[in-house]
Amino acid sequence: MNFPTISPSLMIFMCVMDDKADIGVVNLVTLILYLGAMLGIGFYFSRREKSTDQFFRGGQTLPWWAVGMSIYATMLSSITYMALPAKAYTSDWAYLFANLAIMAIAPIVISLYLPFYRRLNVTSAYEYLEKRFNLATRLFGSSSFILFQLGRMAIVLYLPAIALAAVSSMNVYTCILLMAILCILYTVIGGIEAVIWTDVVQTFVLLGGAVLSIVLILVKLDMGLVEFIQAGRANGKFLGNTEWFSPDLAVASVGVIFFGSLFNNLISYTSSQDVVQRYMATSDQKKAVRSIWTNALLALPSTVLFLALGTAFFLFYQSQPDRLATSISNDQILPFFVVRELPVGVAGLVIAGIMAASQSTLSSSLNSVSAVWLTDFHKRLWPGGSDQRHLRLAQAIILLAGSLATAIACIMASMSIASMMDAYISVIGMTGGALAGLFALGIFTKSAHGPGAFVGATTSIAVLFWVKSTNSVNFWLFGAMGTSTCFIVGYFASRLIPAKVKSLTGLTL
Repeated sequence: MNFPTISPSLMIFMCVMDDKADIGVVNLVTLILYLGAMLGIGFYFSRREKSTDQFFRGGQTLPWWAVGMSIYATMLSSITYMALPAKAYTSDWAYLFANLAIMAIAPIVISLYLPFYRRLNVTSAYEYLEKRFNLATRLFGSSSFILFQLGRMAIVLYLPAIALAAVSSMNVYTCILLMAILCILYTVIGGIEAVIWTDVVQTFVLLGGAVLSIVLILVKLDMGLVEFIQAGRANGKFLGNTEWFSPDLAVASVGVIFFGSLFNNLISYTSSQDVVQRYMATSDQKKAVRSIWTNALLALPSTVLFLALGTAFFLFYQSQPDRLATSISNDQILPFFVVRELPVGVAGLVIAGIMAASQSTLSSSLNSVSAVWLTDFHKRLWPGGSDQRHLRLAQAIILLAGSLATAIACIMASMSIASMMDAYISVIGMTGGALAGLFALGIFTKSAHGPGAFVGATTSIAVLFWVKSTNSVNFWLFGAMGTSTCFIVGYFASRLIPAKVKSLTGLTL
């Protein structure tokens, strides 16, 4: 198979790491144990996957705390695990306010959105869009979600592949294939139960790796927590370099980050199947509420942890600049440190954490993409067939979607992207704003109808493409602009365009 040429920056980085190409027996054993455990969980739950309901919703019997940790791991991803410390390393802790927004959005989701999904008892979130509007709106929502998830899966495969390529003799493409194949395998055989329980294990692994890294840096610097905070403040590494508010919407001020993140989280927690699917995995609504709060309460301290890790990297290399290669990019700082500084065994654990962050997102995306395609397209457009046939089709969809995302990740490995975190957030706003706007339009208005909603969604996408081309608004605000444009335009278009009146009983507030 002919893969694209490796980018010059990545080639330089891999050449720098040639003296560390041998991962070592202890680190290799650590990785093998981790991967073996993930496969073991998949095989364990494969015995229970006898129906599509079990495969996609776990029979609605999963414990709320496990579901909450799964939501957290799904939303975390390798993007956060690697790119968030890189942001703190190069600038400060302004991105802390992005995850503060999760705490603010949780009560809205619990009180307004969750009751709808539980009452409708849906497998796919986009079933609501047809009930409220029409089939075209449902298929638009499903298609948007699938396309976004394919891009997201590619990114979360690509980032940790850099780390693995840096500590082994494999190239970046081999690393992508290794992670993808193992994750696809346990997702195919174990369904949502395997996804959720591997997420629980992966949460402990990735957080443990970050904690160990910080502790070892403080030991190397002979620095306590108080000294660490003082050194960070002296170098402006907390909030010293960030504007709190700015009239210029192109500037990533704290106000822009927080406000934009409110809408980005609204997109994820109200209109993204991989999260909404978790709301249906518990036995009742009260337990679903607990799972949402579990995720929210995990998000804030872990964000502090990852930002502290980036600050620790800065202080370490400030004190020992000769140990930092000038050829690496910001997003490579974590794997570079792991390769050069961590002792054997610990390095293997941190690399396992990077893999865990990637696989937790990938497995959730694969299962949810399969649920959406099977529910919103196949069963809706071509009804009939046994549940067993649908189960086999769901597994085939996971294989196909996983293969496609893997191919995209390999293509991305040949590209140069300045900041994966920034690129990812801009993609969320570009593709997800219209979806969140559709759900808000359906739930909070009674006059909106299918044609009007469709006009709102398409206008939202067109406006965002124009805004992005002008570079007049910071990418953090893409989600807010997309959601509000869809809602406002969809509402007024519905008032102007005549449409057949349909029953809205139980579908709006």
